[in-house]
This record gives sequence, structure tokens and C-alpha cells, in this order.
Amino acid sequence: MIHPLDKLTFCPSCGSKHFENETPKSKKCRNCGFEMFQNAAAAVAAFIRNDKGELLVTERNCDPGKGMLDLPGGFSDIGETSEETVVREIKEETHLEITEATYLFSLPNIYLYSGLRVPTLDFFYECKVKDISRLKAADDVSSCQWVKPEDIHTELFALRSIRHGLTKYLEQAK
Repeated sequence: MIHPLDKLTFCPSCGSKHFENETPKSKKCRNCGFEMFQNAAAAVAAFIRNDKGELLVTERNCDPGKGMLDLPGGFSDIGETSEETVVREIKEETHLEITEATYLFSLPNIYLYSGLRVPTLDFFYECKVKDISRLKAADDVSSCQWVKPEDIHTELFALRSIRHGLTKYLEQAK
């Protein structure tokens, strides 16, 4: 897999071909001095339980991991807080309206996208929703299901940070 900065061969500021690796997370132009950093993209994931204590699990409709399990969530838009992201993403993917989102923890991840290794920082929230009867898979989710915590098998989940987040969340819930 390719590091995102490796795709940039010319300086975005002056166009020079002398745009070279400076550190493991930056490239610098030897012509104009412009330095570009690759920082983590922000993403969110939600733990949502029903009245029976079951956890909402989704199936991914897109790669990476198409057909594998996931938690509802996604990437933050520019200018959006992680709290706003979790509300928007849950609405887009499940039609559920969040009434409360409590931050739990964050985990780093590598998201493979179009052959690039995109570093992310994933924020995990425990969420309460207004009306679970409105649940419907949408956007990049192909299905939704409620799963008993003891029936969750983390190896069925596509992303490393989600697997680790689930393990941490389920251990804390005991």
C-alpha cells in the first residue's frame, strides 16, 4: 500500500519537482520551502443499544471490507465536530436520531482507500436514540442488525480500530 504523500511528486505551492520526504509524515519543497504534513483524518463510531441490551451492528456496503460487519459511523467533514459527525453519520446510515452521545475513547487506525494507507483517529461514542423503530440501512450500509454482546465475534468486523474498540467496550461493560 502507498502512503498518501507518495502520490505527490510536485510541490503543491510552486510546482517544483523537488518535493521530497522530510520526515515520515511530511514532504518539503527544496525550491520554495513549502512543507506538507499527512495528519490523521477524524472518524467516529457509535455503540447503540436497544432495550434488550443488544448492540446495533451494520454491514458495510463499500470497500474496504464490503460485506463485513461494522459499527455505524464515518468520517468527519471539514468544520464539523466529532459530536456533530456522530449525529450526522448515524442519521445517514440508519435513519436514527441521536438524543445523547457520550464520548468514550479514541483509537488510531489505518484506513485502506484507493490503494492508499490513510491514517485516521477514530472517536468512539455511546449513543442513545429517539426511536429505534425508524432503523433502516442507508448510505454506505447494506443492513443493520441487533446483536447480543455475547454473540459478537470481533473477527467478523472489517476495520482494526472497530475490532479493538468493540473489545474494549465489551470488557468495560462487564
